[in-house]
Parts: sequence; structure tokens; C-alpha cells
Amino acid sequence: MSEVFEGYERQYCEASASLSRKCTAASALDGEKKKQKLSEIQSGVEEAESLIRKMDLEARSLQPSVKAGLLAKLREYKSDLNNVKSELKRISAPNARQTTREELLEAGMADTLAVSTDQRGRLMMTTERLNQSTDRIKESRRTMLETEELGVSILQDLHQQRQSLLHAHTTLHGVDDNVGKSKKILALMSKRMDRNKWIIGGIITALVLAILLILYFKLSH
Repeated sequence: MSEVFEGYERQYCEASASLSRKCTAASALDGEKKKQKLSEIQSGVEEAESLIRKMDLEARSLQPSVKAGLLAKLREYKSDLNNVKSELKRISAPNARQTTREELLEAGMADTLAVSTDQRGRLMMTTERLNQSTDRIKESRRTMLETEELGVSILQDLHQQRQSLLHAHTTLHGVDDNVGKSKKILALMSKRMDRNKWIIGGIITALVLAILLILYFKLSH
């Protein structure tokens, strides 16, 4: 069911119950108080008619499978509102109290009151179902908010882990640079050692040649 329709339906049920109470109260009043109460009832009837028109427009904009059930409800609401209008017309008459006594003696009025009572009961049941639906919607929204908060917390944790990984990557890059420098230093030291070996070898060779030459000259003389 459309949430918009449910909202209008809830408002109508509350308005209908309020009109019923006001009609009952107006029947026992006289004079200015009764006029004031009748004015309030008339305003309430106009508001209820507006709600029914809104529900009708909303129901006709929905899918056929949903629309049929909602239009059936609207027919009940229109019938209920017509009963309220009849009651308003009755208690607005100058001889309302006498008319009430006469109408109560008629069987047709008894049937009308029975139907109206049954419709009131259905309206109360509908209001209760709407309240339950509202509670379920609130619970769903609360769960959604909790899920959203959990998602935000997970994203924050992932961000912190990403920062840690970036820091570790930077540290490893620095280690790689130091290892590269160390390799260069070791390579340079190796080259110097090789050069020193050649120099020492040259010196030893020169000394050996010099000793041989000295021995040669001594032995030849």
C-alpha cells in the first residue's frame, strides 16, 4: 500500500472518530454552544471530504491490483461520511430533539445506526492496522539507520587500515633506497679492493724482479 494513502487514511479515521464524538455532544447542546459545535462539525466534514478526494486521487494513480482494494475502502469511507452529514443535518434542524425521538422509533433508523456502528468498528480496526504499519516503518527506519552507522564505522576502519598500509609502503620504499645505497657502497669498496690487489701485486712483482737483478749482478761478478 502507498505510504501517502496510508497517511491520508489515518487522518480520515481520526477525523471521522472526532466528528462522531462532536455530533453526539452537539445533540445535547442548545443555543450558541450548539451553533459553535455545529460549525466545528461542518469544518471537520469539509476536511474529511478533502481527505477522501486526496485518497481517491492517490488510489487511482496506483497499480490496478492495489487500486481495486483501496477504492473499495473509499466507498466505505464515503458512506460513513454521508452518515455523518445526515446526522449533522438532523441535529441542525430546529426541532432536532423531537426529530431524534421520532427517528429512533423507526426501524430504518435502527438499521442505519447498526451499519454506522459496524463502519465505526471497521474504521477503528483500520486505524489500529495503520498504527501497526507505522510502527513497523519506524522500526525499519531505525534498523536502516543502525546499518548506516555500522557501514560508516567499517569505512572509517578501512580508511585507517589504508593509511597504515600506505605508511608501511613508504617505510619499505625507504628501506629499499637504503639497501640500494648499501649495494652501491659495497660495489665501490669491492672495486677499490680489486685495484689495491693489483697495486700490491705490481709492487711485489717489481720487488721480486729487483731482487733477481741484484742476485744476478752479484753472482756474475
